Parts: sequence; structure tokens; C-alpha cells
Amino acid sequence: MRTADFYYDLPQELIAQDPLEDRSSSRLMHISLKDGSIEHRHFTDILDYLNKGDCLVINDTKVIPARLYGHKEETGALIEILLLKRRENDIWECLVKPGKKARPGAKITFGNGILKGEIIDVVDEGNRLIQFHYEGIFEEILDQLGEMPLPPYITHKLKDKNRYQTVYAKHEGSAAAPTAGLHFTEELLEKVKEKGVNIAHVTLHVGLGTFRPVKVDDVEKHHMHSEFYIVEEDQAKLINDTKKAGGRVISVGTTSCRTLESATGEDGILKAGSGWTEIFIYPGYHFKMIDGLITNFHLPESTLLMLVSALAGKETIMHAYEVAVQEKYRFFSFGDACILI
Repeated sequence: MRTADFYYDLPQELIAQDPLEDRSSSRLMHISLKDGSIEHRHFTDILDYLNKGDCLVINDTKVIPARLYGHKEETGALIEILLLKRRENDIWECLVKPGKKARPGAKITFGNGILKGEIIDVVDEGNRLIQFHYEGIFEEILDQLGEMPLPPYITHKLKDKNRYQTVYAKHEGSAAAPTAGLHFTEELLEKVKEKGVNIAHVTLHVGLGTFRPVKVDDVEKHHMHSEFYIVEEDQAKLINDTKKAGGRVISVGTTSCRTLESATGEDGILKAGSGWTEIFIYPGYHFKMIDGLITNFHLPESTLLMLVSALAGKETIMHAYEVAVQEKYRFFSFGDACILI
């Protein structure tokens, strides 16, 4: 299977640069998993595709303002840092620009010294381990100094950083938002519950690897980034009980999907627990847990496009994306949604 098989032509103007005023007013494309047929709706029509006894699974991770700008103490040179993974003892794995100036031993100061960091090691893919020093609470300092790490295709800063959070964001740790969830409002979630649909939550802290292009020609040779997930005991029970009772498990986003598929055994039972997942889902994959997926429109040749192709079939998805371009749907993080069910 070639990476080039997942290429489609996307006009630049269809990449959504800003979220809509009303989260739930985006368009919704329904792609039928039965026959590949397509319907054009609005996101609030999502209720028409959910049945009493189904379970919607959301990812309650929260994006941290992970982009920091500082200066090298020795030279005053500007350094940009992106927090990727929290290690122990205030050590973070970071992406640092420019990398050449970021050698072990280099000291960086942020916000007039409110936060200081020392590069202690170079690890995989040139990322740096940085030991941070500060007084007070790290998250509060980050909130004061950091910026939301918007995807590379968003060309300007966000006016309201809460618009890059879901309304149910709870556990801090993501470098990117689980964007399928951005369409839900509190009101719409209430209507989902009123319909007799359960809402379960899992946590997967999204890494920037989600935007990393597939650079190999052979899909199967691509190495996925690892991301940390948590499935709580009561949530695993709720999801397993849904399956037992004949309800459908519908994942809100590829991140919830990857969590569920990582934590579900070959016996089809979701296991509570936490860990790191490098699951790579592409056509040929046999889904163990999910029956449907709500997601945005993804980048050409991306692992996320491969995941939705695994669920609905490559030809079905590539055709749907052609239609989405023709119909001028808005693409990527702040764009429109589709439901595969």
C-alpha cells in the first residue's frame, strides 16, 4: 500500500483558518458504512444518526499553551520551544527552534526569568530534554507565558484560546486539540443524553506527531508517534455494557478511536488502565470496538486519512473527499465534520 494512494488535491482556500462563531453550526457529511452513500447535513443533525442505547466516546484531554518563547542566557538569541511530553522532575521532551543553538548545557530564560530551562539531552528526532526551574505552579506559569500550539496550516494567532479546546476538556496534557469534539456545545451534548445515548470519556494526550507527514512510500513502514492514554474503570464498564446490550460505540475523533482500539483485547473487551500507544490504523485493520466515527476532514497522505479509510474503505473515502472539495467543505482542525456510520 503506497502513501501516494491517499493523496487528493486540496485548494488552499478550503483550509479553515478560524472556528465558526457557533461551534455546532458547521456542516456535517454522512458517509454510510453500509453502502458508501453520502448525505450533506449540519452538525446539529448528528442526533438523527444516534440511537437510544448507543454510546458516544469523547476524549477529555485539554490542550496546554505549549509554545514558549525565550532567550538564551549567554547570547540573548531568541529560542522557540514546544512542550511535547512531560517526564519526571519537571523535565519535558521539547521541540526546539533553532535546534543548532540548543546544545546540552544551554540555559534559556522565559518571561523575564519567571521560568528558566536547561537543555540536558538530545533524544529521538532531535527533540531536547529540558529541565525547568520556577517558583509556584508550573501550569499557572504556562498559562501566563505560553501560546496555544496551533497546527502549521493555521497562519495566524487565535483571538480566543478556548476555541481550541472542547467544551468538555478536563485533563491537561495535549499539544493539539482532539478537533472532532470542537463541534459539540453543552446544549447539543444535553440533547444527545436526552435521546438516551450514553456519553463515555477516555483521555488521550494528543502529540504533535498527529500532524507529522508520512515520509515513506510504503505505508506499513511508517513509525507512529507514541501518545499516553487513560481508560477509567467505570468508563470501560459503560462502553462494554453498551456492546453487550447491542448498542453501538461511536468514537468522537480519531484520538478516542485510537484509545479504544489500543485498550480493547482480541476478545472485544475494553480494558481499563493507562499506557502509551503507537497504534497505526490503515486499510486492512480489523476494528475491535468502534461501530462509527465522528471526525473532521484530514490532510492528504496523513495517518488520519488512512484511519478513516480503514473504517469506510479507501475508495469510499477518497470519493467522499472529492465530493467535499467540490461542495467546498471546510477542511482540517477548524473545518467541517463527517460521521461514518
